[in-house]
Formats: sequence, C-alpha cells, structure tokens
Amino acid sequence: MFQLDLGSTSRYCDGLSRRSFIKLGVAGMASVGLPGLLRARDVSAQSTRERKDTSVILIWLDGGPSHMDLYDLKPDAPAENRGIWKPIPTRVPGFEISELFPKQAAVADKFSIVRSLHHDTGDHFMGAHLMLTSKAMGVSGANTEGKFPGIGAIASRELGSRRSGVPPYVAIPHAASVGINPGYFGGNFLGMQFNPFPTGGNPDAPNFSVQNLNLARGLSMPRLEDRRSLVKHFDEVSKSLETMAEVQAMDRFSQEAFDFVTSPVTREAFQIHKEEPRLRDQYGRNEWGQSALLARRLVEAGSTFVTVHLGGWDHHWNLKAGMEANLPKVDAMVATLLRDLHERGLLDKTLVVMCGEFSRTPRMNNGGNGGAPMSMGTPGRDHWGNAMFCLMGGGGVRGGQIVGSTDRLGYRPHTRPVTPANIHATMYKVLGLDPKLQVLDRAGRPISVLEDPTPIHELL
Repeated sequence: MFQLDLGSTSRYCDGLSRRSFIKLGVAGMASVGLPGLLRARDVSAQSTRERKDTSVILIWLDGGPSHMDLYDLKPDAPAENRGIWKPIPTRVPGFEISELFPKQAAVADKFSIVRSLHHDTGDHFMGAHLMLTSKAMGVSGANTEGKFPGIGAIASRELGSRRSGVPPYVAIPHAASVGINPGYFGGNFLGMQFNPFPTGGNPDAPNFSVQNLNLARGLSMPRLEDRRSLVKHFDEVSKSLETMAEVQAMDRFSQEAFDFVTSPVTREAFQIHKEEPRLRDQYGRNEWGQSALLARRLVEAGSTFVTVHLGGWDHHWNLKAGMEANLPKVDAMVATLLRDLHERGLLDKTLVVMCGEFSRTPRMNNGGNGGAPMSMGTPGRDHWGNAMFCLMGGGGVRGGQIVGSTDRLGYRPHTRPVTPANIHATMYKVLGLDPKLQVLDRAGRPISVLEDPTPIHELL
C-alpha cells in the first residue's frame, strides 16, 4: 500500500516533494488506502478553508441550449441564422440579451457572459464530459462511461462543506448528465463518497421532503442515538481484535454520515416551505425556480457545491415552443437568485454558473430531421460545440462583462476563444483551489485536473 508521508519535504527525482503528494490529492482507492484518502482530504481542507469561504451553484441546462437564442443574438444575420427573437438592451451599455430575458436585463451588472466558449464537439456525452470535468478522454455516445471526476466532486473532496454537518455537494433534484446519473457530476475514481447528495422530488411540490433524511418508521432521534451507542460498543470489541487504520477511518465516515442525517442545520436548509411566499413567487412557482431557491438555502447553510438540473434543451425541432416555455422560467430564476444572494450579502462568496454540454447550430433546420420539411415539427437547431455560452456571476467575478465574441453568423469564436478548462480554472480560483492541482488516477499516476489552468482574467 502506498503510504503518505507528512513529514519530510525533500525532493523526489521528478521534482515533487513528499508533501506535494498530499497536494496531489489521493484519488486511486486501489492505489492508496482509505485512511490516506481521509488524511489527504483533511490536509487540503485545512489549507483552503483558511483562505476562502465561497461556494458554487451550477445551473445545468441538460440537452444544450442555443447561444443564438439566449445571450449571443445576431439580428443582422440572415433569417435562417438570426432566429425568432430580437435582442434587448440591459442596464449595462452594449450588453444585449434575448427579449425573453427582461428580468435578467435589469440585473446584468451582476453577471457576465462568455460568448466565445467552445470545445468543438456535437456529441452529447463528450460535450457533457468536457463541460463537467474539462476533459474528453475518449468519452462519446459509443463510450459513455465517466473517465474523470466532476468539478463538484473534486471541490467536495478538497474542501468538504463550509459548515459541519451540511452536505458539501448537493444535486437538485438529481445529478444527471445526458440521462446518466450521477454521470459526469460524480466522483468517478475519487470514490462514490464524493458523488453529490441528490435531494430527489420536486421542490415546488407542497409536500416536498428529502427522503434520504427521513428516519425509518418508528425510529426517533433518541432511539437513533441508542442504536449508535450499541454500534459503537460492538466497534470497541472489534477494535480490541483488529486495530487497522481502515477501521478508524470508517469511524470517520460513520461520524460524518450521522452528523449529516441528524444535523438541524441540514434539515432546516431543506425546509423550503419556510421561505416567504412572495420570494418563492419571484423565483417562479415551478420546479426550476424552486430548485434555484433551494440551492441558495443550501449554500447559505454551508454547502460548497450545488447543482441545479434543468432538462429539456434538445430542440432539433419546435424550437419556438421550447424556448417560449423554458426561457421565462430561466429568466425569473436567474434574476431572482442573483438579486436574492446580493440582498443577503452572499453574492460575493457565491458563484452562479449556467451552461449546458454544447450549443445549437447557428443555421436553423427545416423541422424535418432528415425527412420532409416540417414533418417532425417547426424548425429547430441541431448540435453545435464550436460556439457556446456560459453565464457567470457572483463569487467575486466581475459583472456586466462580455468575454469574447463569435463571428458574424455565430459559427465560431472571433475573439478571445475560451475552453471548458478556462471556465473550470475560474471556478477553482473562486473556490480557493489551485487550478494546477493533480490527482492520482486508477493506476496511481499523477494527472492534472486541468490541462490549461488559466482562469478568465477579465472576470477576476
């Protein structure tokens, strides 16, 4: 078993110190024992929590939304490119967005848009893997297995939660990338313990509750404490026979799980019905709006990374109906989330990110999907990864900025190309993590979490 050395800082022949193995992050469970994993996480958490108290809310638009219809409209392009809606001005001069986003237009000083993001693939699975892990690694529709931990999983392991007893990484209502759960949001070779905690259910439902926090029928908190004492007694007996470090490490996991289930802070955070009805109305009385509100409650309670899943963006046809159903809900939830965070004094330490796995073709199709025109429905847009958008606001990121541009017809970056790694590096900086962090893969080899650790400097 590979042993972690916390003492000497002498150099190895490859230039790495013994202590730098801690900074690599212990990832391969087959290569490094469980106690090493916990010790590495603790050392990393101690070094980062002293510097930052920030969180990320990632709003995931599963299926791929069109940049041309949301934040990068082309009113002077031919009709088949420019689409159906017109751009409107915002409170920031020169910053225009879709006319279906009037509420965001009023708070445009609180967020920025990267217009020149690209990864150049139209494959749902590779695109999602790139956006959530920053890496392609051969993932595709024919090879969908996750090959690298998602950024939320890395943040969970490196930072833990911002408050004891609160889950560090939460998915509302679930973590799903292109139908795979937890998919590319998960811990992968870091281990299942770094997967997001899914709330399940619909936060807009009158009887919404987080089932995984409910105690079994007939089990009260005092009885749970009694059972825990009994288990502890048997643990003491087993430890008299076996004092392996792994047993002690499992105690830690048991303690963390117990704190999570019994934490009044966690249980309070999930009680969304306690919010003011007027504020709930502003977020939108729908699953998306209430999910965003629940995300705010969680980062306020101490979660470090929260994802909000919004599905239904694969508009190969009937684009008009799909956008007119989706965009007003997105408008209300994003604008209210940013304003709510600001009013609570949380915006500077909470980064809101919104993106999908790719964009849609700048040229609209005829609605036939390979058949006769309009045979599948009204026109739509197909897969496109050569030009995309990403919204980023809060967490110290400068608002009211447009980063980069696309060409006249919206096909590819014209200025300041940005990659998923640059988006991740910016999130790493906000969270107080080193974008040059390395982890050990399943073979025990160090691998950089980002090929390009350069953040988007214009936003920081």
